Amino acid sequence: MTKKICAIFLMLLFIVPLSVQAQQHSFEIKNGDFVSDGKPVRVLSGEMHYPRIPHQYWRHRMQMLKAMGLNAVATYVFWNIHEPEPGEWDFEGDKNLAEYIRIAGEEGLMVILRPGPYVCAEWEFGGYPWWLQNVEGLELRRDNEQFLKYTQLYIDRLYQEVGDLQITKGGPIIMVQAENEFGSYVSQRKDIPLEEHRRYNAKIVQQLKDAGFDAPMFTSDGSWLFEGGSVPGALPTANGESNIDNLKKVVDEYNGGEGPYMVAEFYSGWLAHWLEPHPQVSATSTARQTEKYLQNNVSFNYYMAHGGTNFGFTSGANNDKTHGIQPDLTSYDYDAPVSEAGWVTPKFDSIRNVIQQYVDYPLPDAPEAMPVIEIAAIELDKIAILDTENLPKVQSDKPLTFEQLNQGYGYVLYRKHFNQPISGTLEVKGLRDYALVYADGEKAGELNRYFNNYTMDIDIPFNSTLEIFVENMGRINYGTEIVRNTKGIISPVTINDMVIEGGWEMIQFPMDKAPDFEEMNKNCVYDNTETVALSLIGRPALYKASFNLSETGDTFLDMEDWGKGIVFINGKNIGRYWSLGPQQTLYIPGCWLNEGENEIIIFEQQHDKPHSSVNTTKIPVLTTLKKLSTTE
Repeated sequence: MTKKICAIFLMLLFIVPLSVQAQQHSFEIKNGDFVSDGKPVRVLSGEMHYPRIPHQYWRHRMQMLKAMGLNAVATYVFWNIHEPEPGEWDFEGDKNLAEYIRIAGEEGLMVILRPGPYVCAEWEFGGYPWWLQNVEGLELRRDNEQFLKYTQLYIDRLYQEVGDLQITKGGPIIMVQAENEFGSYVSQRKDIPLEEHRRYNAKIVQQLKDAGFDAPMFTSDGSWLFEGGSVPGALPTANGESNIDNLKKVVDEYNGGEGPYMVAEFYSGWLAHWLEPHPQVSATSTARQTEKYLQNNVSFNYYMAHGGTNFGFTSGANNDKTHGIQPDLTSYDYDAPVSEAGWVTPKFDSIRNVIQQYVDYPLPDAPEAMPVIEIAAIELDKIAILDTENLPKVQSDKPLTFEQLNQGYGYVLYRKHFNQPISGTLEVKGLRDYALVYADGEKAGELNRYFNNYTMDIDIPFNSTLEIFVENMGRINYGTEIVRNTKGIISPVTINDMVIEGGWEMIQFPMDKAPDFEEMNKNCVYDNTETVALSLIGRPALYKASFNLSETGDTFLDMEDWGKGIVFINGKNIGRYWSLGPQQTLYIPGCWLNEGENEIIIFEQQHDKPHSSVNTTKIPVLTTLKKLSTTE
């Protein structure tokens, strides 16, 4: 090696580290402020969740947040999508959290990471993997050895993915949240000593630190719940707190008498359930509260800035004293400033107009919306009934839960043959959550946990079969019932108060992928003529069609004329529909469509009338609620 080459090589050794070092940033909580690169900063953040957005659109949505005036994005981490089975991890595609964070950094956004392990978020089981319920001796969300063993495994694996993306390592992650709204849970679980609650919460903080998370930590609770939710060494932030004086008072009380002050969930919209009116939050009130925070040096995180979609079976549920379950919509539009499809809204404009008056950086223009198309009526040329003939069947003396069947989501058909006729009152008190009931192959009625409707009259003829087709409508994601979240039929079935035991048969339809018509029994697949469709009325049915596109774009599938079910587009489950509303359309991202041939499969559970086609529209319908009855 010549002296000249040696000299260049030595220069590079010095120059490269200096270049890397020049890109390093710092973020800390100091002297009552958030301090970025040595200067006080307000965190103006928007919540946006990676699996609710196709990864092809992540950068577009980040640019929307920047255009609204935000300097940060916050996201929960959803344990259950990353570990669908014990020890099997998935961080690919729409689950590639590290890539999501890197894109945020490239777009000039700081990142607030909210890893839970509990997240709520109107997400299935609050983010917990369903299979945790099968672990012997495990008790969720408390100081329990088995539970904490699995949370540590999750947190350690998460660190492998994103640990190097913390601000302390040169990445965009500025803060990490420990647990989530734990003070609320403490207030509801008074059967557990406060000391144990605090031990558990502190152990989650320690697990995060032991894994290597060293960015500033915070907790997130209602301001009146800090006693149960705050943890020493983590900044307490107040969800939904609009009273500035109260915000500062309670944060000072639990944070050594100084700020900074942050509202980690500033509700620019609100969650929506099936069968209930879609809540609306005005653009004016959101803008006024934004200005109030900015005038008083309060940082905030809009929940949500952009909601996105609960694709597949990811939507969760609530419950209250009236309803056994309140399943969340497929749409997670949330009445957010950026719509479900990534559009500018009046609320977006109102927020942008306020923020640009209080920041010293120019706001970029919003990127153009994704193209929107309307597809001509799609003719459904194939129809099929669910084939049970060649599917494996599980035999048991009593109905087994989804979890006992090692199934997380979808549907299970429970079947019981009777040699003698029986009639009277059928009661399925352990229904979780919705069922179609058949006697001797004929539809006898529906049961629905939403209405606490667990009984119906039944007449089962001689030598015939009772069938109960059960749907999991999403595990509860908030409150004390989260620890009682098994699905299917979870207690004995009775007729006239007599327990029906022995000879139960279970057939599983997890619908984790689109049904393959070609592999189904040929006797169950038909050309979709009116005569055939009418002959299949009352039984769950599958419709299929192929359609061609010369151009792709976002669109909305109009399901108002249908009953209840799910839809697959090119193999992707785009979510649940239910004509009772308020959601009547399903969002189809254009990036999931092909120029050329496409395939749609509709699984229609109720199938009260035949269908020959399905339409799309350019405008979503999310607020049309139909008249309800307790028999729906």
